Amino acid sequence: MVFAAPNDALAGAERVLDTGPPPLYASVAHQVIGIWQRDFGDLRIALHHLRRARDLAARAESADREADVLGTLGVALVHAGRTRQGLAAFERGVLRGTGHTRARVLYRRAYVWWVLGRHREALEDVRRAIPVLRQADDVIWTARALTLRATVHLALGAVERADSDFTAAEALWDTTGQEHDKADAVESRGLAAFRSGDVPAALRLLDEAAERYAKLGTPSFMLNIRRCEVLMAAGLAPEALAEADAAIAVLDGIGGQSTRKAELLLAAARAARLAGDPHTAIARAALAVRLFAGQRRTWWETHARLVLIEARVAAGRSSGRLVADAAAVADRLAAFGAPAAPEASLLAGRIALGLGWRTDAERHLAVAARSRHSGPPLARMTGWAAQALRARAAGSGRGVLEACRRGLDVLDDHRMTLGASELRARATEQGAELAALAQQASLTGGGPRRLLVWSERWRATVLSTPPTRPPADPALLSSLTAYREIAARAEAARMEGRPVPALEREERRLEREIRSRTLHMRGDAPGDELRFDIGRLLERLGEARLVELAVLDGRVHVLLCGQGRVRRFEAGLLAEAEAEAEHVQAGLRRLAHPGAEGRLPVVEAAGHRLQELLLGPAAAHLGPGPVVVVPPGRLHRVPWALLPSLRDRVLSVSPSASSWLRARETEPPPGGRHVLVRGPGLATGGAEVPDVADRYGRPTVLEHDEARVPRVLAELDGAALAHIAAHGTFRADSPLFSALRMADGPLIVHDFERLDRSPYRIILSSCDTARLASVGADELLGLVTALLPLGTAGVVASSAPVNDAAVVPLMLALHKGLSAGLSLAEALRDARAALPGDAVHRATGWAFTAFGAA
Repeated sequence: MVFAAPNDALAGAERVLDTGPPPLYASVAHQVIGIWQRDFGDLRIALHHLRRARDLAARAESADREADVLGTLGVALVHAGRTRQGLAAFERGVLRGTGHTRARVLYRRAYVWWVLGRHREALEDVRRAIPVLRQADDVIWTARALTLRATVHLALGAVERADSDFTAAEALWDTTGQEHDKADAVESRGLAAFRSGDVPAALRLLDEAAERYAKLGTPSFMLNIRRCEVLMAAGLAPEALAEADAAIAVLDGIGGQSTRKAELLLAAARAARLAGDPHTAIARAALAVRLFAGQRRTWWETHARLVLIEARVAAGRSSGRLVADAAAVADRLAAFGAPAAPEASLLAGRIALGLGWRTDAERHLAVAARSRHSGPPLARMTGWAAQALRARAAGSGRGVLEACRRGLDVLDDHRMTLGASELRARATEQGAELAALAQQASLTGGGPRRLLVWSERWRATVLSTPPTRPPADPALLSSLTAYREIAARAEAARMEGRPVPALEREERRLEREIRSRTLHMRGDAPGDELRFDIGRLLERLGEARLVELAVLDGRVHVLLCGQGRVRRFEAGLLAEAEAEAEHVQAGLRRLAHPGAEGRLPVVEAAGHRLQELLLGPAAAHLGPGPVVVVPPGRLHRVPWALLPSLRDRVLSVSPSASSWLRARETEPPPGGRHVLVRGPGLATGGAEVPDVADRYGRPTVLEHDEARVPRVLAELDGAALAHIAAHGTFRADSPLFSALRMADGPLIVHDFERLDRSPYRIILSSCDTARLASVGADELLGLVTALLPLGTAGVVASSAPVNDAAVVPLMLALHKGLSAGLSLAEALRDARAALPGDAVHRATGWAFTAFGAA
């Protein structure tokens, strides 16, 4: 019962002991309490009960009973870090037990060998146990043994063997009532899905397992560890670190297993390193190394040492000692048959290259490069990264580019299995090194055209194909509706000055639920999108110029495209440009309010400095025609119209040259429907909407109670033009929950992704609607980037807070130009020129940007 209904089993065992039972029954009761405390509670209490159970079994003179307890005690001792005592208990248990009981003890010892990372011994013991368990028709223990054998196969990289055993075990579990074991089986299938490269399925199965454990009221720290592993692979390292640290706190609070604490520390160290926090990674990894060493878990200790070395390198350390340490770790991992061995060899090669040790670097990189042709996607990418570094060391630019191309192709295929745009964006971080190597090789041995190709190769890839539509999932739709209602109630309470802690907790819970269900989506778009074609770009530009900014070694390089050619100019340092852009944003926030006119010269001067840093000498070669700016993700907040050379011209911004081409070639939908939306609470009440409605004849106007999310989405789908006047909020912590406020609550990015086709042109006349989160290698998440892959060819939105009253004349002038047949960029230029010359109106004009090509 202890793994079917754990809490009922615990209560039943305590009732048995209350009756003063004979030694045999008392031994069973103490063992059950010991198992419960070992897996779900305090290990010290568990060891007390299991030793008592062992002594009572001896008094009962039952050798098999004593052997069974010794098997359970052995597991608890190993989890407590007392590995030698635990293995000694198993030796006695195997000797005391016979037949069926001995097979159960062998299964438990196999489990302990797996915990210790001694996989060959684990396979040998489970191989001896399974036939006996099957012969005894012991369904539950046979299923456990098959699940364990599958898990060991996964640790050794044998995914197909693991799948076979998991399938056989699942068929057996279906015939039992072992609810905790069933949850563990679902968790194991999640691990198998992850090992085979299916991240969405892994997240879905792990979440299902968590729900099952929650119903039983039992914690599962192994589930936390596996979730951390999957979250890291999905590019969600900060979340993995938070989950690992929270699990460690719970484990410490109940006096739980020290083996699990060490594994959680290792997961936290990996996550901290990936999250860009090497000092936290060093602290967590060093503690994990000490715990694993004390527990005699060499396999695990070696993995922790790998993370420790990686973190030290990330913190800026480099020495011959680190090369030797990484090489030794690689050798030990290879001897274990661990899939992480190539990663350690790549690390040793990288450090050696940094020290100028060419011969040593070649030796280690050659070993790492062997993984490029087989294994899961990230292992193959490790191999291609090693091959690219080998080619660079040998002076072969062509070899570098070929290795980078092959590695990024692997990541493309992996990325397209992900349905959620957030996962696709974050997954690109894993290709950042390959993209940088290719760009560097292009700069030194190619020309501007080649650098442009590689700049495009890994820029804004999340926009290259539409996101997978959220499924028609009643639970997801229900959560979205509930989220809107709770968020609206919380907002109303805040406006009245009432505290809203309960509503905020429920809001956060619903956010987690919506996001979780969205991350489960599997990609359904083909991975063979058209490659970037420079000739097509130059042809489509006509008299326009496209300015793509590439960043290499911290410096901005301007690629100026137009008149049938691509030219390169060097500009300033990216870090200086980012700092200047933040100063400009602060100035625009001040200028949104009357009385800050004195800041105007300061903001204009910052615009001159930004031009020098971002365009440099290229500013003198832009010509008289329209300009398209393609900035890197980290410069998305620059108000480009503030730059003197761009201020009075037709200007648009695009996340990539490829996405501008797609927007340029997107045809407007038939019918030409116009949709105007007014959300609640605007200072002007969306005063421009009635005048804009008069300009377009009979548009659909949604306001007051009609401006509810379901109705708004229905009208926006397939519209030719949409104008939304609503309060906008940007969520840096969770950009896909950035929102526009409607009558029934927030219209969030997740809602827009449910459209079959977003409006061909969309104007968002509110604050912060163009703010985006920079994630992954060079990706952007937010309202604008959610619309571009869904059929929107042009967006006008603001990257800063704006003055509501000053927005009205800007929008009226903008629509005057659109109704006369101008593009969004042309109409926005004319609208800026038509505004009054005071500071508030000028700042409002600079804050708005035209995106795309419509």
